[in-house]
Amino acid sequence: MDVALAPQLEEAPEQGRRVWLLPRSARLGLALTAASGLTVGVFIWYLLATHAHLGDVASNLALAVFVLITPIVAAASWYLYARWISWTCNVSLEEMLKADAWSYIPFFALWAYIIAMPASLTAAAALSGTLLLLSAATKIGVLGRYYPMVHHVSVAFIATRLPLMVIAPLAAVVIGQRQGTHFAASHSVWLSVWGRWDAQHYLQIATNGYSGKEMAFFPLYPWLIHVLGGAIGNHLTAGLLISNLSFFVALGYLYALVRLEYGDDTIAYHAIFYTAIFPTAIFFSAVYAESLFLALTVASVYYARHGNYITAGIFGALASATRVEGILTIIPLAYEAWSGWRERRGTTLTRGLIGAALVPTGLLAYMAYLGALVGDPLNFMHVQDNWGRHLAPPWMSIINTVHAIAQNPLASSDSVNHMIELAFTLLFLVLMVVAFRTLRPSYSWYFAASLLVPMSTSSLMSMPRFVLVIFPAFMLLAVWGRNPLVNSTIVSLSLPLLGLFTVLFACWYWLA
Repeated sequence: MDVALAPQLEEAPEQGRRVWLLPRSARLGLALTAASGLTVGVFIWYLLATHAHLGDVASNLALAVFVLITPIVAAASWYLYARWISWTCNVSLEEMLKADAWSYIPFFALWAYIIAMPASLTAAAALSGTLLLLSAATKIGVLGRYYPMVHHVSVAFIATRLPLMVIAPLAAVVIGQRQGTHFAASHSVWLSVWGRWDAQHYLQIATNGYSGKEMAFFPLYPWLIHVLGGAIGNHLTAGLLISNLSFFVALGYLYALVRLEYGDDTIAYHAIFYTAIFPTAIFFSAVYAESLFLALTVASVYYARHGNYITAGIFGALASATRVEGILTIIPLAYEAWSGWRERRGTTLTRGLIGAALVPTGLLAYMAYLGALVGDPLNFMHVQDNWGRHLAPPWMSIINTVHAIAQNPLASSDSVNHMIELAFTLLFLVLMVVAFRTLRPSYSWYFAASLLVPMSTSSLMSMPRFVLVIFPAFMLLAVWGRNPLVNSTIVSLSLPLLGLFTVLFACWYWLA
């Protein structure tokens, strides 16, 4: 053992002396990143010169500052990022520098705005946002070559999102909208198709603030739309960016959590793939809070499993500011903190209590806001009457749904919707029971609470969407998916239903 380690120990000092030096073959990358930084600097100066009404002296000074600083910032960020990735992914610094330099090429397209495009802030925001996404996509693609998790998450994301981005607009054009007057989120069918149903409420909150029944929708997601939409000049586009980026992050956390739990990349990939092709997974790409909520809840449980209870509590607080069910992350956090304290003692219990105390703060902050706005901290519950919801034992929602089916013709759209809601609910009730025999207690108890809370509203309305974010169910399916027959069954059932539900959603038919 000592002999085997000897060469590494002898080479370490030399490697340490060379680690900060730029490899000769990466000097082209240095020139590329510095030039892209120069482009960004000129672009920023041009925006200031055309919109800030700078004097000649101030304009020349700003140009000199940006021309000097932005190339240095770009080159430094390129080098430091490459060093970090080379260290974490065990890749040579030289190889990472050369590969990551390509992610800076999209910024050269800013010259098109400077030279030929109208000098409007809307066009500048749209172009710069697009180029940032292209750069990020390139970085992810490069990272996927060296980090299996990034590769698997990217494959699952792209393979499921791109078809939906084609199917939904085509359905809206070829089949057309359901009869009636509908909200138009955009004049472009390629964008407006993602602004159906509840998206109207989120966009309304982001644009004009809270009023009326909009108070049923929690604030974090529309606030993010408001901030990003204000920066890029379009709230609908901002909502789409937030939803899809959140979904990518959610898949990453879910993959890491399942990989931590089972130590198997196949099970982890099945978990994220089953999530991405679930029949109602269209909501992950629409202007809905589902993707953000999933990312925050999975992240909270992931950090709780790692013993980072305060970090888990912060993510839980953000989740409870996204949907009321976010407060349920306190269940796995408390279990993991208690389990960790029994094993390690020390400060584990104290940190767990702090983390658990943080989880409700998102909900409490929204309640305080509603109290100041309308004098009713629980108004988010009281406005649920607009949708016929009120607190009731969970079995009452099933009884009411069965009665509704019996009172309507089976061929009517209302009965079909009720039957779909009932079918999804019963399926997840079965999975919940099995989860207590199969999954870790923190997952199974969270599963049960996440299913029973929305069932306790006397209605199963939207249950096919609500169950979408109960990630322990997909962990359970992924374990079963090791059997090729089970895997084929899940995929062959999920994909056609996802296509059908996407068409229904795009054409303004009620889905969930």
